[in-house]
Amino acid sequence: MGDKALVTNNGRARTPAVSLLARNWAFFFLVLTLVVFSFTGKNFFAINNFQNIVHLGTTALLLACAETFVIITGGIDLSVGYVLGLSAVSASSAMQVLYAAHWSVAACILVGIGVGLVSSLACGLAAGILVSRYRVPPFIATLGTQGIAIGVTYHICGGFPVWYLPPGLTEIGNAYVLYIHPASGAWRFFSRPAGIAASRIKELVRLIPVSFILIFVFLILLWHLLKNTRFGQHTYAIGGSMDAAVRAGINTRRHLIFVYVLSAFLAGLAGIVDLFQTGTGNFTTFGAQLELFAIAAVIIGGASLMGGKGRVLASVVGVILLKVLENGLNLSGVEPFYRYIAVGLILIVAVVIDQLFPDLF
Repeated sequence: MGDKALVTNNGRARTPAVSLLARNWAFFFLVLTLVVFSFTGKNFFAINNFQNIVHLGTTALLLACAETFVIITGGIDLSVGYVLGLSAVSASSAMQVLYAAHWSVAACILVGIGVGLVSSLACGLAAGILVSRYRVPPFIATLGTQGIAIGVTYHICGGFPVWYLPPGLTEIGNAYVLYIHPASGAWRFFSRPAGIAASRIKELVRLIPVSFILIFVFLILLWHLLKNTRFGQHTYAIGGSMDAAVRAGINTRRHLIFVYVLSAFLAGLAGIVDLFQTGTGNFTTFGAQLELFAIAAVIIGGASLMGGKGRVLASVVGVILLKVLENGLNLSGVEPFYRYIAVGLILIVAVVIDQLFPDLF
């Protein structure tokens, strides 16, 4: 390969081009899927379709960010999907009770959000204490908090969605920054222009979901937290070697508690977002699919289940890749079970690349 070849830690030689491709394969594969689906998927490149991918993927992005921090430490959080359900149900139940007691809509919503987030934080705190203080394996600790979250959620809602909530939730959760009515030239920020007949609402052009702004702000904050702060450095250090982190003076117990609390907070926030988007307190026994999707996205983004590796923005690429794949296959008329096969194959590719190029990420 000449002078341009690089020698890896395991003695293998590779070119810079191979290193670039291996390090960013998920991004290149995402570009490839965009090209393919532009030919096979009807209206795939419509602006509304891309906005829906981001809007409906907000909860998945938050869950993937939650898993990113935990996986970097060498752990795993199997409870995020059910913590999402607990947050949504507890928040909606609080809103329902307060609204029935004739509290103001704003007070019902604010208190409900607080109840949802506190309930999720309790799960994260319990998991963090079990992992850090009592040395319970993360798999078992979060499996236990998953069971607790399921039981509490069922007790609250009885296994049914929570309805009859304060008005305006879906208007907030599904709002857009800009509304334009091309025929009349009317436009307005954050709400539909006045005077548009109900029969002509479909003509409105909606641009930039408010959820996009929410997730953008959180992604920037989490990226900064992981990349540019002592908290992020300690997270990588713990995942790289727990013993070395302890010898370096890092309070690993306290840090792990913070990591699992952060994971639960993001899962709880995802539950609040889901509540605002659907207008109901949803709980499903398929919460495991949500967390497995999040874990898959993080691994596709280059993180390692062994710990010490991972990036927030790479996890975002993993989520977008899986969502674009799901959306494109759906628009192309592919039967649903093939989507699971595709996700499984991509996940296997990610693990194989991590094994072949362990020093890249």
